[in-house]
Amino acid sequence: QLQLVESGGGLVQPGGSLRLSCTASTDTLDYYAIGWFRQAPGKEREAVSYISSSGLDTNYADAVKGRFTIRRDNAKNSVFLQMNSLKPEDTAVYYCAASHFDIYGTRVGAPQLYDYWGQGTQVSVSS
Repeated sequence: QLQLVESGGGLVQPGGSLRLSCTASTDTLDYYAIGWFRQAPGKEREAVSYISSSGLDTNYADAVKGRFTIRRDNAKNSVFLQMNSLKPEDTAVYYCAASHFDIYGTRVGAPQLYDYWGQGTQVSVSS
């Protein structure tokens, strides 16, 4: 059973940056595709970003394109989400999720295609 742990959340002012980390305590992440999702209060969970198991394919929601960057560091057994130019509407609990299989196209945003989920980390953007 893969256990995912997110970290790096916090309170930041608009325009600031945070780097979220997703690590695995029970297995290597090398062979998993990873997605980042977020859920704001009163809203549905939405897909934010995705990276394939090889790291060659990435995907971003329109709302974060140009501001967020996803990458993986297999040596650290981690996937990172660098978030720049943060806006108040980015406030949410951010979750990482792992899939045994690479996902393609718009299906990267389908939560049911991911096999394991972390507990989430809170990101708050406010002045």
